[in-house]
Amino acid sequence: MSDTRKPLKKVLLTDLVKNPKDDIVDGPFGSRLKASEYVEDGIPIVRLQNIDRNRFVDKNIKFVTPEKAKDIARHHFVAGDILVSKLGDPLGEACIAPDHLPYGILVADVVRIRPNKAKVDTTFLSYALNSASVVAQFTAETKGTTRPRVNLKKIRDLRIPLANSLPKQRRIVAEIEKQFTRLEAGVAALRRVQANLKRYRAAVLKAACEGRLVPTEAKLNRKLKTKNSKLETGAELLARILTERRQNWQGRVKYKEPAVPIPLADIELPGGWTWASVEQLLTEPLCNGVSIKGSDDPPGVRALRLSAMSNSGFDYSDARYLPLLETDVDDLWIREGDFFMSRGNGSLHLVGRGTSAQKPPKPTIFPDTMIRLRLSDAVRKSGWVRTLWPSRIIRSQIETRVKTTAGIYKIAQPQVEGMVIPLPPLVEQTRIVAEVEWRLSVVEEMESVVSANLQRATRLRQSILQKAFTGELTC
Repeated sequence: MSDTRKPLKKVLLTDLVKNPKDDIVDGPFGSRLKASEYVEDGIPIVRLQNIDRNRFVDKNIKFVTPEKAKDIARHHFVAGDILVSKLGDPLGEACIAPDHLPYGILVADVVRIRPNKAKVDTTFLSYALNSASVVAQFTAETKGTTRPRVNLKKIRDLRIPLANSLPKQRRIVAEIEKQFTRLEAGVAALRRVQANLKRYRAAVLKAACEGRLVPTEAKLNRKLKTKNSKLETGAELLARILTERRQNWQGRVKYKEPAVPIPLADIELPGGWTWASVEQLLTEPLCNGVSIKGSDDPPGVRALRLSAMSNSGFDYSDARYLPLLETDVDDLWIREGDFFMSRGNGSLHLVGRGTSAQKPPKPTIFPDTMIRLRLSDAVRKSGWVRTLWPSRIIRSQIETRVKTTAGIYKIAQPQVEGMVIPLPPLVEQTRIVAEVEWRLSVVEEMESVVSANLQRATRLRQSILQKAFTGELTC
């Protein structure tokens, strides 16, 4: 063992390859390799999403035909080459092409570096490219804001910290990997905790939906040997909601009795519960927002963007202004307690996501990408629908009802109306919601701690590299 606590000299990247023009190469100009030329099998293509810091992400690999690969053969890589991203955020991520991809093609925004192995260890160079001093050079040379990138000449001019012999480079690599192995063990443990918390969250919501989270009102009455004649069952609550719905209907169309819901076959509800459809719980019809081009500044009607939606309400600052009169949108103003769901998204797990609106600081409407559910007072005040919405019972109904168009998942009002929700007595709803909120608040605190430690692990990883390439690492 020896102490390497000496500053590493810096050399040009071009000094670490045999022929810079042939050994530091990016992918072909966009028109020479189009997405329409990708095929199901053939010669693999490396894209930005396949590159992470010191890790090749082996998923969603695309291919081109052997004939196309031959046509753009200059822009190839082989196993053991270093792959670097020159577009996006973050820039300059580098990893080594894996052995199971012996030959492939680069896209335009990926750079291939083929080290001169007589001068530099490949793994050492990959780690050096991901070190703080080199990342800072990428940042300094970035051009563009919407699509930040670094051109190939600037990459060739990078200055790389270099240990003065291959044995010394390999000792540094060995020490980095020893430290990383310890760190990864901790990260793996944190990931397991994350997964367990996710499963626990789902289990809490499942138990809530099935009446197993707290004692039911029926069980409490039997235990206390009392007969509470005033206890309102879920069925009686639904009947009351339907009566009030009929009497206070605010829809623009003539009132129509909602269809009787079809219960979910795989769930047996406890005594005193019943099934209700979304339509039965509404005081007025479902409503989409408005779709019209707007601007970031007044004048106009203030309207939220879909990105304003979160699991805990709206970010009312995430808004735009539409060229409309207030009288044009009388039925679209957001009220405190209104429930909203996203009606379309490119990700299946995000379509149908819901949230309950807090009081808007200013009059605000909602966009066409949301559906409003204006619920009856009883379930709105109890928070029952809001609490159950992320559960598997609701998600499975959404995911079986969506349709896909041009890669976007969408759900329409008729499909939402027919979704069913378990409905317990109102007092039981209140107790369940309180229990769910308490348990999930504990989960959120733990998730926050885990997330903070994962971020700390990322910083520690970068700190290890920084020490390695400033000569502070003992090995």
